[in-house]
Amino acid sequence: MQNSSLEKLSIQLESPNSRDRLIALASLRQVSPNEAVPLIKKVLYDPHMPVRSMAIFALGVKQTEECYPILVKLLQTDPDYGIRADAAGALGYLGDSRAFEPLVRAFYEDTQWLVRFSAAVSLGNLQDPRAQDVLMKALHSKEIVLQQAAISALGEIKAIASVDELLSFAQSEDWLLRQRLAEALGNLKCEKSISALKFLVRDSNAQVAEAASISLHKLLDNSH
Repeated sequence: MQNSSLEKLSIQLESPNSRDRLIALASLRQVSPNEAVPLIKKVLYDPHMPVRSMAIFALGVKQTEECYPILVKLLQTDPDYGIRADAAGALGYLGDSRAFEPLVRAFYEDTQWLVRFSAAVSLGNLQDPRAQDVLMKALHSKEIVLQQAAISALGEIKAIASVDELLSFAQSEDWLLRQRLAEALGNLKCEKSISALKFLVRDSNAQVAEAASISLHKLLDNSH
């Protein structure tokens, strides 16, 4: 991007109007990571929470060497749990395998379910098979959203060994849990997954049945 345009965005990020700052951040989509990150850092501690959240998300997308340590520090030290959750989510987008340990620690140690939820989702995004043990524990969480995140993430990391445990959700009262299960089983190719999906395609909830049908086709197509 031309220097004059970058200069304009830089000035816009210092505007007293939070809407201007949000628009400037959105405009950084067109900017290379090396040019964008110094500008993103200007609003990383913005007083307006939506600006901070968007800046943190941007660090997950505009990947430079600086992004990883910044996001880990926010995850581990920021007093605002919403920001810690944003940082956990951005680490998943970053796709850096070094994020495995900080995300696992956040899952076990953070007291806020939203941070733990983000950490579980990001462990799935990293597609690191080491996450299986943590995610299996998350299946037994009291928070249904954490169970949903864990089911999806176990599918993402292709944890075939988790299928028996996952199948206990096939008759859950929560249809979103059943939908997440149907989606996850599409990545977990084995006879038990196929049997479970044949059961779930007859689910009373249309979205669960559709997800199961898509996953079943996926598994059966791949078996030829």
